Amino acid sequence: MQLNLPDSVKTVSQLTLDIKLMLECQYRFVNVSGEISNLKIPFSGHHYFTLKDSGAQLRAVMFKGQQRYLAEPLKDGQQVICRGRISVYEPRGDYQLIVDTIDQHGIGMLQMKFAALKQKLADEGLFDATRKKMLPPFPARIVVISSATGAAVHDFLKICKQRNTNTTIQILPVPVQGQAAAPAIAKAIQTVNRQIQCDTIVLCRGGGSLEDLWAFNEEIVARAIADSKIPIITGVGHEIDTTIADLCADVRAPTPTGAAEILIPDTTRIKIQLQTAQIRLRRIVLQQLNISERNVAQQHRHLGRFRSKIENLSLRTDLVIDKFQQTLLRLLKQREEALQHTTTRLQYQAPLNRIELRTQTVLHLRKQISQQMISILKHNEDSLSRCAALLQGVSPLSILSRGYSIVQKQDVVSGEAQTVSKSSQVNCGDEVKIRLYEGALTCKVQSTE
Repeated sequence: MQLNLPDSVKTVSQLTLDIKLMLECQYRFVNVSGEISNLKIPFSGHHYFTLKDSGAQLRAVMFKGQQRYLAEPLKDGQQVICRGRISVYEPRGDYQLIVDTIDQHGIGMLQMKFAALKQKLADEGLFDATRKKMLPPFPARIVVISSATGAAVHDFLKICKQRNTNTTIQILPVPVQGQAAAPAIAKAIQTVNRQIQCDTIVLCRGGGSLEDLWAFNEEIVARAIADSKIPIITGVGHEIDTTIADLCADVRAPTPTGAAEILIPDTTRIKIQLQTAQIRLRRIVLQQLNISERNVAQQHRHLGRFRSKIENLSLRTDLVIDKFQQTLLRLLKQREEALQHTTTRLQYQAPLNRIELRTQTVLHLRKQISQQMISILKHNEDSLSRCAALLQGVSPLSILSRGYSIVQKQDVVSGEAQTVSKSSQVNCGDEVKIRLYEGALTCKVQSTE
């Protein structure tokens, strides 16, 4: 129904066309710097992507004919400078950048963060093959950590159903995109290790851009995978997508479907293989039995005429064995007697025995020396006691102990102490030192006689 509108009222198409003409005239040629994201190349060959920076994003398209100017293929996370013009796609009302040429001059911030974390964890050894754990060949219980409503879980369960497995599969739902995804994934891995008994952990999600898969490039997830005691297999994104989680995991599958194919044995195929192997084994065993029967029959005919020869040889063998045993016993007895004689001689001449004898002699001599030293010391001690008694008798100290004393005067010239034996050696007023048995006295002479 066509409405009669006043001239001041525009239709959506008219307004969109006005905006389109204005933008295309004002921004006929622009140079825009940004990071490529959400790159898509459909069957037509055109390149559709988002050009973004930290504050905004812009839709962009590079038509197939302009790709001959590319130095190398485009990829997500690439930092570029796009030259082109602004246009408006009228059916959707979206404005976009029509790219003519692209200057590829580096990698984006996410790619830089990815490379830096990858190098850091590699230096710590988190990617080493020696840390990888083996997956069980026939897991009885599997825990799948992924979005409960995502296509990854459905793809995984589809393979499990096709292979008719008896494995118990538990889904632990977590967000797989956004800021809360990485902590939730790490916590889920830790929870399984602490609380759930299982053989393998599957960490999976469907494909997407570098931003969509970024939760699997976070350090917290990488360290949770490395610390897990349970083997972890990852199936994140498509085959061309490689995340930090894939590098830390024990096994990397290209897709969630690939993870299921690696983990879940194909019971139908295994049964067919077992049946085929059983048939081949039975056929081989029957063939070998038939061959052995023919050989036995043929050998029995050939050996029949040698029976008497074998019996004669058996008798001769018994005689030779008996003679050999007697000779051997006699030789062994001779060798045993010679060995006993040699052993006796060696024991007599053995260094250890001679050392033992010398040791006993040394101990005896040491004992004698000790006794002689004790005797000499006792004799010398007695002599010393007698000499000490004699000295004690003539010692001045002994005389002093009986009440006598020694009078000494200091010589004025030499300053030495002289013994006073005459009263004429001192004058009145002189100081003298009287030495007693215990202590000494300093006295002044008042008179002499």
